[in-house]
Amino acid sequence: MTANSLDFEAITEPEAGELLVVVGPTASGKTELAIRLAERFNGEIIGADSVQIYRGFDLGSGKPTAAERQRAPHHLVDCADPAEPFDAQRFAELAEQIITEIRARGRVPIVCGGTFLWVRALVRGLAPAPAADAAIRAEHAAFVAAEGRAALHARLAAVDPESAARLAPNDALRVSRALEVHALSGRTQSAWHADHGFRTERHRARLLGVERARDDLDRRIERRTRAWLEQGWIDEVRGLVDRGHAATKAMGSVGYRQIHEHLKGEIAEADLEIAIVRATRIFVRRQRTWIRDEPVAWITPPTA
Repeated sequence: MTANSLDFEAITEPEAGELLVVVGPTASGKTELAIRLAERFNGEIIGADSVQIYRGFDLGSGKPTAAERQRAPHHLVDCADPAEPFDAQRFAELAEQIITEIRARGRVPIVCGGTFLWVRALVRGLAPAPAADAAIRAEHAAFVAAEGRAALHARLAAVDPESAARLAPNDALRVSRALEVHALSGRTQSAWHADHGFRTERHRARLLGVERARDDLDRRIERRTRAWLEQGWIDEVRGLVDRGHAATKAMGSVGYRQIHEHLKGEIAEADLEIAIVRATRIFVRRQRTWIRDEPVAWITPPTA
């Protein structure tokens, strides 16, 4: 235990107007903690995960199972078509409405998820920036197809090194957005963020996370990846591709992208599990960076 870690039983009931938010790296146990909190405080869970929101992306997103959803009501999970655009702004608007409805029922809203931009948008609002431009995004997509993700990231590094340092070279979607903001406004995305500062508190949030040692989390990632593959993750992705969802945003997420590459013959089956685990660990490092300076109360894993 670290100096600021707590036992599950030490978590107090939220005060009036206080929002419980469960965050943390993938595979750390966020869903179980959120469900335990919902059971304890008469709560309902609002998902903050940019893959779990899509129908059909089930195993690899860690979507709550039917049994878990019976233990506590879940919102903003499994509710959008894979081709449907869903960004942080839309999430925040829908989550605000659901929070109001949950509290009107006399229950406790609990936000849970690893898409920290969505959490930040809900709790602190989004930095103002130009609206999306379809032509610019199409140009970026064509550039990536011809030159690769790393080349697009290099373009961003030339005009906005701070954003480039924050974004992974493979994160073409967010790299494209940062370039788009610069092209449309003449200002870097990092400058927009600095002006905003994410200082406007829309909710008085208490951030909670499950404390895991690095080697423990690595083992959980390995076990989970192997289990999902054994449960039919490849067939799930094959079905999504067959239904026309190969180019969707969610297909570019960790695990789904590697399996799609395997189906295209780019990753051998013998190398697939290792590739997914490696990509997941890289993603976890990025998640840790997101929450490094946040006031998270780390909870020792709750036991049954």
